[in-house]
Amino acid sequence: MTDLLTYAEELARGKQSSDRPLLRVSHWEWQDGAGEPVRVFDTVPGASGNPSILVIPPGLGQPLSREMAAQWAEWLKGQHAQGTSLGSVCKGAFLLCETGLTIGRTVTTHWSYEEQLLSRFPGTKVDTDRLIIDDGDIITAGGVMAWIDLSLKLVDRFLGPTIMVETARTFLVDPPGREQSYYSAFAPKLNHGDAAILKVQHWLQATEGKEANLAALAVQAGLEQRTLIRRFQKATGLTTSEYIQRLRVGKARELLQFTKSPVERIAWEVGYTDPSAFRKVFGRIVGLTPQEYRQRFSV
Repeated sequence: MTDLLTYAEELARGKQSSDRPLLRVSHWEWQDGAGEPVRVFDTVPGASGNPSILVIPPGLGQPLSREMAAQWAEWLKGQHAQGTSLGSVCKGAFLLCETGLTIGRTVTTHWSYEEQLLSRFPGTKVDTDRLIIDDGDIITAGGVMAWIDLSLKLVDRFLGPTIMVETARTFLVDPPGREQSYYSAFAPKLNHGDAAILKVQHWLQATEGKEANLAALAVQAGLEQRTLIRRFQKATGLTTSEYIQRLRVGKARELLQFTKSPVERIAWEVGYTDPSAFRKVFGRIVGLTPQEYRQRFSV
């Protein structure tokens, strides 16, 4: 991230024939015995001033615990109060949310952390279909490699779109505009504890969501239809139709990626008699048309 931002700054400075730094990058650590984080690296050594934005990086392993996050969260909140924007990449969102600044706002993280983040911070909205959510003073990025998209967003913000596009071209990456929905697989919620609904989910998985009849689902659950509708949404967070659509689109993605079957045939195979309806649902969930998805991800 430092290399990309430094390159962009040098590119912008060259175009302006200026010796004055246009973008400054520093690294911060909480060192033993220190009362707060300190700069341990700076592209403009000796300069003063607070950061315009602090980005919480990702990492491997489990998200930071509440106890470990507490002191960082207070410091970040203080920086934010002084006008510093806050950003996060992947599971860095857990520390960002620990500040309490995301209550009532929408953030993103890697799609596999969605349930955990929602459970830990119920006042925060999570949209893992989006790779970047730029809310001005709060900016969050999805998976680990979304640091690239976040970096380019910051280049655009501080150095302008021309420098951003040229930087992206040099690093052989797409400019911001990708979405996490292109990559995330449907991971149904199965640990809700409702045995009747779990039975329906297992049946839908086995039949690949081809049976969308509410009466058939109610029979599998042993529930009245109205009761099924209420309990299914409470347990899974989705309506039965939304759940089935995601199952079908998941199968369609697999067929688009690993076969050469026409889109119309794939639509039929996953349960859609109307190809145009299939294309509409696929585009809404994935963010790409079936053909665009195949062109990008076909093996």
